[in-house]
Amino acid sequence: MNRVLAHTGARYPIVQAPMGWIARRQLASAVSHAGGLGIIETSSGETEACKAEILAMRQTGLPFGVNLPIRFLKDDAMLRFVCDEAGVKFVTTSAGSPAKFIAPLQAAGIVVYHAVPTLDLALKCVDAGVDGLVVEGGEGGGFKNPEEVSTLVLLQAIRARVDVPLIAAGGICDGRGMAAAFALGAEGIQMGTRFVCSAESPVHANYKQAIVDARETGTWVLNKKGTPCIRSLKSQRTEAYVAEGLMPPDALKGIKDLYFGGDMEAAPALAGQSAGLIDRVKTAQEIVDDTVAEFMAITARLGALAEGRRFG
Repeated sequence: MNRVLAHTGARYPIVQAPMGWIARRQLASAVSHAGGLGIIETSSGETEACKAEILAMRQTGLPFGVNLPIRFLKDDAMLRFVCDEAGVKFVTTSAGSPAKFIAPLQAAGIVVYHAVPTLDLALKCVDAGVDGLVVEGGEGGGFKNPEEVSTLVLLQAIRARVDVPLIAAGGICDGRGMAAAFALGAEGIQMGTRFVCSAESPVHANYKQAIVDARETGTWVLNKKGTPCIRSLKSQRTEAYVAEGLMPPDALKGIKDLYFGGDMEAAPALAGQSAGLIDRVKTAQEIVDDTVAEFMAITARLGALAEGRRFG
């Protein structure tokens, strides 16, 4: 039995990442309807809007989850809401220690996975009692650990030391990436950039086209000496930040103008290195179906090789 499927109730172990402002009902319901697991974000800080999105998502009857980014929550209002009123069964926590969140969430019957960028943090989270981990490699977009560890290395390091289910994140956008992640010990994958560039994603067409146009070298990690450290698409604005070595404190102030207004210089455009592997906008259903079909074809071929004890 795949433990991620048992924990999420999804048909496929494909999770949509919790991008601020983007990961709301429009996208999450499309992903869940396609057989994956849609996640509702709360990192935008728009507490009442996020509560409404969670309740609306619950009304769909589809499996879904909620992300609680610990560092960005102003108070415990969202935690209490998720535990007491939301009808949520699966939560990912991130951006901080989940120690104080695990007990109340699990007492409410909620499964808790924490997002980790290092082995040390993974071990601490397992000791604290999480049900699983989202293993975030440095290839992913958005907020990053300044000490980058690739998904390829991080998955192996964590799987060698823990037995909880792992969801691989960072650099994955298709069945090839999913098959590789499973070979390294994952039981599920999380995709952000791929679902940002989906037909149901609420972002402006300019943002989606920038992802399609990006090459594998089309992103930078910014602000390694400051907070937050992020991975974003290359642009005139981000080139200046790379040259300076730091981002100004208000660098992300215009992010909604970029997301929804299409001004690609309004802020850094958060995206992962997998942008270089994405060549067109697809529906969420196409993304999930294509990923599953490719995963099954690759694992079937590898299974045949193993059965025949051969390499080709």
